[in-house]
Amino acid sequence: MKTNELEGKSALVTGASKGIGRQIAIRLAEKGARIAVNYNSSPDAASEVVETLTDSGAEAFAVQADVSDIDQVKAMFKEVEGRWGNVDILVNNAGIIDDRHLIRMSDDSWHRVIDVNLNGTFYCTRAAIRKMMSKRWGRVINIGSIVGLRGNPTQTNYTASKAAVIGFTKALAKEVASRNVTANVVTPGYFETETTSVLTEEMKDYWKERTPMGRFGDLDDVAHVAAFLALPSSKYITGQVISVDGGLAV
Repeated sequence: MKTNELEGKSALVTGASKGIGRQIAIRLAEKGARIAVNYNSSPDAASEVVETLTDSGAEAFAVQADVSDIDQVKAMFKEVEGRWGNVDILVNNAGIIDDRHLIRMSDDSWHRVIDVNLNGTFYCTRAAIRKMMSKRWGRVINIGSIVGLRGNPTQTNYTASKAAVIGFTKALAKEVASRNVTANVVTPGYFETETTSVLTEEMKDYWKERTPMGRFGDLDDVAHVAAFLALPSSKYITGQVISVDGGLAV
């Protein structure tokens, strides 16, 4: 149901052409926000998201940028701010995996995951935060992962990046709280996405069995929480790590 709680607010969702990012963009638009749909290498998928949003009456456009590239991030923010003046809501969702045992992990595998998942969060947040503080209103919502809390074999690079995002967010929350800017992390468990589509049925069953709710989550489970954190009424929630994982982190 469309509401106007975020009317007049501009949101940038990174990695919004598919999966969790796409669903977050849809939920924010339903609450009245204008949406900048960031993508890196999926222009057709991003265009489909924009079409879905505009068909529902939202204002939206797609913007390409590899968030691990500081120059591309600067260009992206210049384009968004040129249209709307500033970014009120930043959702750092873009992320990649490159799984392998540490003993076989290349330098490139390590650095690429850290560059996108952690450095990308840093570059985008730094680009947005000054105007948020100046306006004394802003929301930074970082999408982490259950592995950032628990760890996972063959994912030392991914786990390190997501654990670092949690620490980054907690420190940021303390820095900007006095300016009415909040920063929180949502840590998803296992969902039906492109990331989990590469898992064997055996591995899917393994994780479902270890999830107290006994199933993978729906994308909207995460999107609902992210959208909630963006609302003006969530003004006293900051520095928090909210797991959406069917109880896996318990």
